[in-house]
Amino acid sequence: MTSAPETLRAPLVVEFPFTRSLGPVQSAFLTGLRERVPLGVRTEAGRILVPPVEYDPETAAELRELVEVGATGTVTTWAWNPEPRPGQPLDTPFAWVLVRLDGADTALLHALDAPGPDAVRTGMRVRIRWAAERHGAITDIACFEPSQDGTAGAGEAGDAGAPRTHDGVFDAPVTGIVAPARLDYTYSPGRAQTAYLQALTEQRTVGERCPSCAKVYVPPRGACPTCGVATTDRVEVGPRGTVTTYCIVNIKAKNLDIEVPYVYAHIALDGAGLALHGRIGGIPYDQVRMGLRVEPVWTEGGRYPDHYRPSGEPDADYDTYKELL
Repeated sequence: MTSAPETLRAPLVVEFPFTRSLGPVQSAFLTGLRERVPLGVRTEAGRILVPPVEYDPETAAELRELVEVGATGTVTTWAWNPEPRPGQPLDTPFAWVLVRLDGADTALLHALDAPGPDAVRTGMRVRIRWAAERHGAITDIACFEPSQDGTAGAGEAGDAGAPRTHDGVFDAPVTGIVAPARLDYTYSPGRAQTAYLQALTEQRTVGERCPSCAKVYVPPRGACPTCGVATTDRVEVGPRGTVTTYCIVNIKAKNLDIEVPYVYAHIALDGAGLALHGRIGGIPYDQVRMGLRVEPVWTEGGRYPDHYRPSGEPDADYDTYKELL
């Protein structure tokens, strides 16, 4: 008997920029941060919401009355962060805090620069530390810091008094933001997909058969989602297959060196019980069709198919793949 292959592990980063346009309330709020003017919005019941929202969370009424609040506030709750991650507000240990700015009825989430957890407590007074360079984003608040007197310092917008109505008018208002999103994982594909990936390095495609319904899953999942039993019987499928359905892509993706239009298709490899997806090449996009017989074109080094091209065989009869759509 041969020993089972070691399960693969690798870092995986999912990262993309999220672009969002702003309504009048959010635009005023972020522009106000750029100008060191913290703003909230007044609800029909007279509550001041910070951060402001466009609609009353209780009545769904449209909200437009902007209110200037203080640059100091009170910690309502907190949690210590001993190991900051890349992209967080501070690169040294800090506290995540909910701060109710003076004049506000709700709390704002941000970072508190403190020497340690013993220096943080619910009810402590804090103040905004403004970023040296501000562009109209929540990061214009660099963080919060402890406040000894509970009042805003000289030259800072806001004070501990009553909130004041603000017209929300600023020069060059912020109308949109780009917020980067990033998730870092250590990914393990598990036993079944480890074997699948290792077979791809040999230009083979391997699935697993359910012992109950006999469906062959490619890529394998380790268990049959229909029958709920483990799949251990490995089956080599393909390499050729049939296009079951497809779509024409007309929008060019960032950092993807493929000219539009191009085709992505569901491809039922010979012997597989369901279709996987892959790009179709070697044929004009408007000639791709259901039933087209295709074969893989492997990347340099044979790690995985770069795309599929017509195999030259006659089209498959619809009845042979209608259950795999």
